[in-house]
Amino acid sequence: MTTPEDAQRFHKDFAQLVANIEQAVLGKQDCVKLALACLFTGGHLLLEDKPGTGKTLLAKALARSVEGRTKRVQFTPDLLPGDITGGMIFDLEKQELQLRRGPVFTNILLADEINRASPKTQSALLQAMEEGQVSIDGENHVLDQPFMVIATQNPIEQAGTYPLPEAQLDRFLVRTELGDPAPRYAIQLMHEAFRMDRSELVQELIGVRGVVDRKHIAAGVHVETEVLQYVNDIAVKTRADNQVQVGVSMRGCLALVRLAKTWAAAEGRHFVIGDDIKELAVEALAHRLVLTVEAEFRDVKAVSVIQRIVDSLPVPNGGPRR
Repeated sequence: MTTPEDAQRFHKDFAQLVANIEQAVLGKQDCVKLALACLFTGGHLLLEDKPGTGKTLLAKALARSVEGRTKRVQFTPDLLPGDITGGMIFDLEKQELQLRRGPVFTNILLADEINRASPKTQSALLQAMEEGQVSIDGENHVLDQPFMVIATQNPIEQAGTYPLPEAQLDRFLVRTELGDPAPRYAIQLMHEAFRMDRSELVQELIGVRGVVDRKHIAAGVHVETEVLQYVNDIAVKTRADNQVQVGVSMRGCLALVRLAKTWAAAEGRHFVIGDDIKELAVEALAHRLVLTVEAEFRDVKAVSVIQRIVDSLPVPNGGPRR
């Protein structure tokens, strides 16, 4: 069980990491905090945005701050599953099969424009994201820890995209957008145009072992039953909503609770409050909804559905009982 002292230590480390990464990714504190929360929760991040908004930079800065390794895969229609996982190759000198590790064997994998690849290739990441291992020629290979996928997705109306299947979307802990920088940050970036790689400004603060240790702290944060009931009420309402074909599953509920635990620790608390759930519900749940055909025809957005449902429910306090 996480103690108040553990939570305060987590809060201090989290704030230092946010400030560190913000040296590279200017003016995007909310996105940086969500990315770090994903990392410390053991989840994956989906960024839906146009090119040139700093998605690759965020992944590199995040990996550098925790002394982790990062690899990038550009998803294209001709990309094959083996291009991600690797495969067995025959070594002519040793006259034996050897494993060629693919880019998935890293700490932070940037899957760029993931919805430009075929569904078969997209599915190559499913096992890695869910189980932290991949199967190659019938043999399981455990991935390095921590392991996190930061995937970028083009708007589905763009040419040459394949919508991500529901099963894959459900594996992402958070979906958010970076967006364009505010004018003052855009001007600062142009003033510093001589910097070809802003991630070099980021210091190495904690090792990958430190990430694993802090994941344990976040996992031990306390959640009252009334807060869990609040999460369940949100999920039940999505399943009964007349604009929703498929609502939030139990996997979505568990994901939101785990993320809220990390968020609470990042705020210096050893317990989750209802406002944590309310603040994170859209980013953690909206991408898990499947809207009805009629709702899509009317251009209803899943984000607005989740926000409407959250606003309709009373928010519990959730503080620890004395």
